[in-house]
Amino acid sequence: MKKTPYKEQLKKLHVELVKAQRAIIASERKLLVVLEGRDAAGKDSTIKRIITHLSPRETRVVALGKPSDRERTTWYFQRFVPHLPAAGEFVLFNRSWYNRAGVERVMGFCSDREYQEFMETVVDFESMLVRSDIQLVKYYLDIDKDTQRERLAERRKDPLKQWKRSPIDDRAQELWDEYSAARNAMLARTDHMLAPWVVVNANNKRVARLALIKDLLSRLEYPDKNEQLLLPDPAVLFGFDPAYLDQELIAP
Repeated sequence: MKKTPYKEQLKKLHVELVKAQRAIIASERKLLVVLEGRDAAGKDSTIKRIITHLSPRETRVVALGKPSDRERTTWYFQRFVPHLPAAGEFVLFNRSWYNRAGVERVMGFCSDREYQEFMETVVDFESMLVRSDIQLVKYYLDIDKDTQRERLAERRKDPLKQWKRSPIDDRAQELWDEYSAARNAMLARTDHMLAPWVVVNANNKRVARLALIKDLLSRLEYPDKNEQLLLPDPAVLFGFDPAYLDQELIAP
């Protein structure tokens, strides 16, 4: 997608985001957006575009690091709870509790028992959040192996992106199949009616950002919504269905 039409659409979407946030603040709603995906899928850049013109007081981005020694001994979800939105707040999780179903599972950072416990309880946890009046939206940014390889190579060369590099990144390609298996299990077992997964084809970053923002806005209630602007593109963004794994609509 060329830069000029992309910027024009993004500006219009920023206006819609500001209108939506004003309504969230006025009605004291609580919005929680979870972004998951492989390394280099574009989570950071997507979040950056979402929050550009939003109120810093009512908007928070949560990107937790490794758990402390104390946190490793607590209930797994405990360290995420303090970051949940209060009334009028919009919170975005750049990776979330789903680390346990992804990188922790693949890299051996959790035991089989801890993994199974997570998979058996996460739907209950999210259901409690939704029943506590938190609007929870979950996005999985999907990229193919070649796209990840190119982006990781670019990251290694760019001096302004050195902070993004980690030993885990270096093994992302080597463990591609293991991450695919973990992702497939995560999507299939944790997609539920109160908090379904939305899959975004993120091979084209600009197209993916616009599609995700449009979808998010379409799920929010606010005055003077530009419905025509928010028409979805089903080739880029769609609700998860296990059949899509067999059809390879989600990168194998």
